[in-house]
Amino acid sequence: MRLVQIYHPEEGRKIAFVEEPNLRLIDKFTSVYELAAFVIESGRLLSKLINDYLSDKLLEYDTIYHGTSEWQLLPAFDHPTNVNNLMLAGTGLTHKASAENRQKMHEAAAESDVTDSMKIYFMGVEGGKPEKGEIGIQPEWFYKGNGSVLKAHGQPLKIPNYGNDGGEEPEIAGIYINDKNGTPWRIGFATANEFSDHVMERKNYLYLAPSKIRNCSIGPELNITEDFNNISGKVQVFRNGKALWEKSIKTGESNMSHSLENLEYHHFKYENHCLPNQAHIHFFGADAFSFGEGIALQQDDEMLVQWYGMGRALINPLTIKSDKEVMISVNKLQ
Repeated sequence: MRLVQIYHPEEGRKIAFVEEPNLRLIDKFTSVYELAAFVIESGRLLSKLINDYLSDKLLEYDTIYHGTSEWQLLPAFDHPTNVNNLMLAGTGLTHKASAENRQKMHEAAAESDVTDSMKIYFMGVEGGKPEKGEIGIQPEWFYKGNGSVLKAHGQPLKIPNYGNDGGEEPEIAGIYINDKNGTPWRIGFATANEFSDHVMERKNYLYLAPSKIRNCSIGPELNITEDFNNISGKVQVFRNGKALWEKSIKTGESNMSHSLENLEYHHFKYENHCLPNQAHIHFFGADAFSFGEGIALQQDDEMLVQWYGMGRALINPLTIKSDKEVMISVNKLQ
């Protein structure tokens, strides 16, 4: 079961059910957030509720996906009214390939053959998949921003004028909403490009935090599923319409050093992550990215992330802001 969020300049926001090669509109709800909140409050089954509200109106998916329709894709999930009520965060070093790439970036500054990055990964290997109901070792955690940094399929991801670089990170994101009591509920999963500044991070591993505060994208589809075991896909970079680089990728619990349950616990253990009616998008780590193989993205390059069985690929062009960085002056209250 896969859903999309779409927008029309006259008809406004809608959500739709994916029925390839079409999209079938869903009545009553204008966002997945609204739909999920209603399901939690009413106690009804999500699948039955969707079926009850399926309309007769079909839209051609191809034209919307390729950006030639008046309808446009929105991120597969967002907070429809307040970007500050959506937190974007993630856990890194959950895949061996990611840890190895980080090891290469930081080993020159390390005092031993094993960097802190690789140590974190192996801590996950040893203690990231505890017995059911038990608490395992905590993973690396990072903050991306609020809903203002979230982009949809087809929208550009930008390297800001204060950035050193920008590169794709092909991931799957978990999609969550807290109920009125602050209890988190997982809605499903979405294809994601977490997009980070790897050159800034390489300068010093303590720059990891600012290197992550960038825009990112999810979509085009939200997958209503509990399957997060073994997922395969591909990531590609296109330049001038031709594939410049590509890699097969894997994710899911069987390919990670942590269980999904453990990652979710260590995100939602914080009281400020369990505020009532708060929404969360959580990135679960990458298996490969082009920067780790010496690729520097350029203006108008396109990044593609696809997970087989999770719907259509997520594609975003790259934009590099060329204007000069300008000092911001903070006003003072007298």
